[in-house]
Amino acid sequence: MAENGKSATEKVPAVANPLSEQPSEIASNINYHAQFSPHFSPFKFEPEQAFFATAESVRDRLVKQWNETFLHYHKVDPKQTYYLSMEYLQGRALTNAIGNLDIQNAYAEALNKLGHELEEIAEQEKDSALGNGGLGRLASCFLDSMATLNLPAWGYGLRYKYGLFKQLITKQGQEEIAEDWLEKFSPWEVVRHDIVFPVRFFGSIEINPDGSRKWVGGEVVQALAYDAPIPGYKTKNTISLRLWEAKGRAEDFNLFQFNDGQYESAAQLHSRAQQICAVLYPGDATEDGKLLRLKQQFFLCSASLQDIILRFKERRSGKGSWKWSEFPSKVAVQLNDTHPTLAIPELMRLLMDDERLGWDEAWDVTTRTIAYTNHTVLPEALEKWSQPVMWKLLPRHMEIIEEIDKRFLAMINATRPDLEHKLPTMRVLDHNPQKPVVRMANLCVVSAHTVNGVAQLHSDILKAELFADYVSIWPTKFQNKTNGITPRRWLRFCSPKLSNIITKWLKTDQWLTNLDLLSGLREFADNADFQDEWASAKMANKQRLAQYILRVTGVSIDPNSLFDIQVKRIHEYKRQLLNILGAIYRYKKLKEMSPELRKNTTSRTIMIGGKAFATYTNAKRIVKLVNDVGAVVNNDPEVNSYLKVVFVPNYNVSVAEMLIPGSELSQHISTAGMEASGTSNMKFALNGCLIIGTLDGANVEIREEIGEENFFLFGARADEVPQLRKDRENGLFKPDPRFEEAKQFIRSGAFGSYDYNPLLDSLEGNSGYGRGDYFLVGHDFPDYMDAQARVDEAYKDRKKWLKMSILSTAGSGKFSSDRTIAQYAKEIWNIEECQVP
Repeated sequence: MAENGKSATEKVPAVANPLSEQPSEIASNINYHAQFSPHFSPFKFEPEQAFFATAESVRDRLVKQWNETFLHYHKVDPKQTYYLSMEYLQGRALTNAIGNLDIQNAYAEALNKLGHELEEIAEQEKDSALGNGGLGRLASCFLDSMATLNLPAWGYGLRYKYGLFKQLITKQGQEEIAEDWLEKFSPWEVVRHDIVFPVRFFGSIEINPDGSRKWVGGEVVQALAYDAPIPGYKTKNTISLRLWEAKGRAEDFNLFQFNDGQYESAAQLHSRAQQICAVLYPGDATEDGKLLRLKQQFFLCSASLQDIILRFKERRSGKGSWKWSEFPSKVAVQLNDTHPTLAIPELMRLLMDDERLGWDEAWDVTTRTIAYTNHTVLPEALEKWSQPVMWKLLPRHMEIIEEIDKRFLAMINATRPDLEHKLPTMRVLDHNPQKPVVRMANLCVVSAHTVNGVAQLHSDILKAELFADYVSIWPTKFQNKTNGITPRRWLRFCSPKLSNIITKWLKTDQWLTNLDLLSGLREFADNADFQDEWASAKMANKQRLAQYILRVTGVSIDPNSLFDIQVKRIHEYKRQLLNILGAIYRYKKLKEMSPELRKNTTSRTIMIGGKAFATYTNAKRIVKLVNDVGAVVNNDPEVNSYLKVVFVPNYNVSVAEMLIPGSELSQHISTAGMEASGTSNMKFALNGCLIIGTLDGANVEIREEIGEENFFLFGARADEVPQLRKDRENGLFKPDPRFEEAKQFIRSGAFGSYDYNPLLDSLEGNSGYGRGDYFLVGHDFPDYMDAQARVDEAYKDRKKWLKMSILSTAGSGKFSSDRTIAQYAKEIWNIEECQVP
């Protein structure tokens, strides 16, 4: 390859053609970067070198569009949205960029001239490791839609060097090692050396003679901006994801101490700065861990707001007189969950202490600028920070939060005396003497102009339960914005064969930016020719997936079996345990059957993937159990042609792009009322995969859109869950014998000697911490097994299954992130399209 690669590159002149769309000129531009933007020893042009040179060639195009977009926004000065998120799960950028720029074929041909295949080169790219789960991927889909809809918007996040972690599967189960996505470098990012802001921690408050206050002292780190371009689909608009890195300055390095041999203390500030952007969600069991997480959150908020304010002032300069009250008509800030809540007191501080506004004016600006998206009703995920820790790290912000709390109390006492008895739970500060905390969600609800949930059921629960008392004060503050996904990454680029068939039968590719057009597929759902084409595209995706599974796990799976996939963060509420207990019961029954009876069953390959948080013991036990079950089942010659169980390691965006197109059934089986929305359910449905699921999150709306006859429903409803938990506490639960059989089979040692009792104990007993089956696995098990039996039957009828699959895609139009973002733009941000001419 190297020899071939070398001769091919010699034939192509190394000439810069940054904007060309001709394959031969693109090849020259790639070769130009290989030689004149060197990152490796000369004359090496293997796939890795080819990837970096190709990415830099694409970046040439992006930089031009990027600069044009920035300039256009500067001239027009529209209101702009700034999206603040602790996580972005961008995945790979190469395929997406050349797809959105509509130059895939030219790049494929150019690389052929250089002796390479585009697909192999794209595989060289590492996923950017800036997120954990659905919340981060949602932010990335949103950026894609903002750019595609030509909206003036901008993402802000942190540049984590080691991400969450890379998952290894060993005999012990999951092991975590640091992500290496920045080990070499990212070819997409541009460091902006002129964009640097100081961010302070600790310190104290100085009171000036005029009564104004200033935060001084403590330690100050520098926030340096790294920008990644986000191109829209078939538009010039290219927006930014701005990621902050924390640094110390040269003058913060103590040369005297270093020369005195005190190496650690000489570089103390530098090493403290480096900790801030080292890891996403560092363990917070210790006091230091909590402090570091709080530092990360404040670092994101402070740097981003200083940047936003500076841009606002720059665009006003030379335009005559202006007032701070205009700020909300130029700036919208969206908080993606409670992680960036500190943007509220930080904006207040910047306006009052730096810009010298009074409280009332600053509060008016802040509350008209900031909106908040809630992503969870899980109590442990609603952030509460210790007041002593906050006073230590952010003393000025605690003063401001105290004042917000005080004024909220006064407002309720004056206008709503009927709510006085509710104040202890509604107020921002919880002064519980054992554990005084700041309730971040309450701070968001009190301060934001709009609060939204992320699926209809979730928003209804927020209004009826979690935030019910606030709704009576501010009835118009609460909205629903059902999540969506970008159809470019999640269908067009990850399943080109299926995508081409859709375009052929709809006679247009407009569905890529108007996903509702997919409903036009309904009229072909029974068409035999269409079904055959559909089936062959699905089969090609299954074969590609089978090759991938063999490569990463060593397990060979049969593309003619039903591919059944559950991939998401490992969490007890997402109930991977229900899935694996069902698989165990299935295995036991297959073992007991005669060979003749087995032949009548539906062959299945069950794949489970996802990361368990490093300190979440039960989640890690579930990962181990899936692997232990797979090791037994897959090596059992009596059964392994009818059932395989595979754990797919290191689940991320690129793995999802392989799994989802090849899936036929996917499991979205959380306890009803606990999954705010879910977005992988939308990706599977869009790809013609059928769902077995509970009435939870966006499942409710997916089932409405695709037709309930095309959805395998089971399980308790959200409004039944509280009573079922009470019944359990009162000893009224009667377990299904099949459920007991599955648990007993694990306890018998059938899957090895590991002690699974602590995991199984969470399903036993009627109450107590970590007991009493809080997530209703036992209650839903019989209904789940019956639904799985319906799946087996339906799969035997090929024509019926294909029709259901087609109708699933045809009903997915609502779940485009373009629709979601258009609603945010109109109903929350009040921003308008600003297309680059």
